[in-house]
Amino acid sequence: MWQYRWKDEVITAGLLLAFAFFINAGIQIKGLFMDDLYLWSCYGEQSFREFVFPMGSTRFRFLYYLVAYLELGLVGHHVTWFVPINVILNGAVAYTVSRFGRRLSNNKVIGFLCGFLYLLSRMSYYQIAQVYGLMETLALWAAIGILWCLYTYINEPRERQDYFWAACGLYFAVCFIHERYMVLLPLLFTALLMKRRWKVREWIIPAALFAVIQLIRFLTIGTVLPAGTGGTDVAETLNVRQAIKFAIHQVCYLFGINMGEAYLSGLSWHETSRWVKVLIAGADVILLLIMAAFVVKIIQNKWERSMVLKNSLLFFLFIGACMACSSVTIRVEVRWVYVSMTAAWLWLAYMCGIIARPSARKQESVLYRLPDYKKAVVCTAMVLFYTVLMFPVERYYRDKYPNLYFWHNQQRYNSLAEETYEKYGDAVFGKKIYILKNDYEVSDFNASTFFKVFDKHRRAEGTEVIFVDNIRDFGQVTNNMLVLREDPSFYAYQDITEAVRILKCESVYGYYRDGWMDESAKLRVMAGHSGIIHLQLMYPGAMEGTEKSRIYMDGELAETVDIVENITHIELTAAPYDIVELDFENNFNLEDAQEQRGEKRFSMMVQITAD
Repeated sequence: MWQYRWKDEVITAGLLLAFAFFINAGIQIKGLFMDDLYLWSCYGEQSFREFVFPMGSTRFRFLYYLVAYLELGLVGHHVTWFVPINVILNGAVAYTVSRFGRRLSNNKVIGFLCGFLYLLSRMSYYQIAQVYGLMETLALWAAIGILWCLYTYINEPRERQDYFWAACGLYFAVCFIHERYMVLLPLLFTALLMKRRWKVREWIIPAALFAVIQLIRFLTIGTVLPAGTGGTDVAETLNVRQAIKFAIHQVCYLFGINMGEAYLSGLSWHETSRWVKVLIAGADVILLLIMAAFVVKIIQNKWERSMVLKNSLLFFLFIGACMACSSVTIRVEVRWVYVSMTAAWLWLAYMCGIIARPSARKQESVLYRLPDYKKAVVCTAMVLFYTVLMFPVERYYRDKYPNLYFWHNQQRYNSLAEETYEKYGDAVFGKKIYILKNDYEVSDFNASTFFKVFDKHRRAEGTEVIFVDNIRDFGQVTNNMLVLREDPSFYAYQDITEAVRILKCESVYGYYRDGWMDESAKLRVMAGHSGIIHLQLMYPGAMEGTEKSRIYMDGELAETVDIVENITHIELTAAPYDIVELDFENNFNLEDAQEQRGEKRFSMMVQITAD
């Protein structure tokens, strides 16, 4: 029978992974910025020990940094791989959630829907759309693992102390993935109380574990207090009234109500469309009905009441602890509610499992663990209906991702990557990249580091980003230059190199982009701020002494040049920033030329520059 069981597991995992890619289609990371770029720069510039164990930093997350080090090594300069990796990891978490939900509900469909809802949730935006999303995914995975282990430890009829030690191990791990989850310590002691374990050793180990964690934090970062968000200090910004308000907001999030501002939640509740509010209200009615049936079942079934209340308390404390640690800083971001939301779906699965379980006075009854068919069908239908109602809601809020505080910046840096590395490949390295304006406020660090990410040697030597106010601020466009402009309407950049090249030096006939000129040529050139146009005439053949080039400026003869050397330099003077028309009449050609592009033959190579 095991082969059939594994077939079901593979199908479940495959469906969830396929949905993970479907629901996150369109999310891309093509260029790094902000925290992601800083993380990459640390990886590129620090040793393994310095990266994984950052002494003196504001945070000490060595387990996360270890996994990040492995991920960055795997990805290398293939920046676009980050999103697929994030999606696959989130699909693995969804499969874990589905397994847990199935165990709690004793129902495969409800278990699958738990994983499905996890992936559907709009709260996954950061886990998918940022490199640092790996940290949130690992922390959520470990936190849910603690809940799983403690639930199993409490409910396993046999003595399974190994689940408690596993929970302790995961607690240690999650504290060094994200220090926010140090708040889960009381759950370990609660589990011992529920299990009625009074051995001193079992109580000392969680306390000692917490003490070791704090000691490590003190020795590495100089404090035991977790840092706040946005560079703040929790001890300085903590406001009890505000924390209570934020906790209430998170409860609302669990019921589908966005209480935060649009830049944190995607779209605030008062801006939400009415039809979405109606769907959320309908979904909440279903939740309340399931909760009411759960309470009635507890009241009716006094033989299992104690265990059900213990398990409910475990879920309640877990959700409450996760909310508490997300409420003590200066704001609540939706991604922080994701762990609480996942636990809430699992608690819902548990409620359905209890509702569908028939009453039995004796645990040894054969029917004790067999679900009531009719109640199981009703619970499954209600959770399925809840999912159907929330599907358009979550899709609606996902469409509002561009309102999030970092989304437009990610779009801009994605566009910068598209218009440079994606378009030119490795040829972009060593170029001077001129960007008109800097209304996007690209920092010096981002400008100097951005292109290094794409270089397998992590150097991008010679590549330089230069911000200018006007195309007049640089001379002729050479092959070693790119010119971009901002396009605020689409949060993007545009490559205008060719347009500026033509504006600065437009060939009417006889002159080509690589510098070759025919016996006759006409072009229009923009002078620089000094008005001086520099010409370098290069004749690569053997000279006879009779070679001449007549240069006309705006129809008047400006210079008659005797070509007596292979390289000749000429300066023409025009009004600053004026566009002048230059005509060349050459009485010679390159006899050995193996190519002819126009009506006349190649004569020489001309390089044009203007200040």
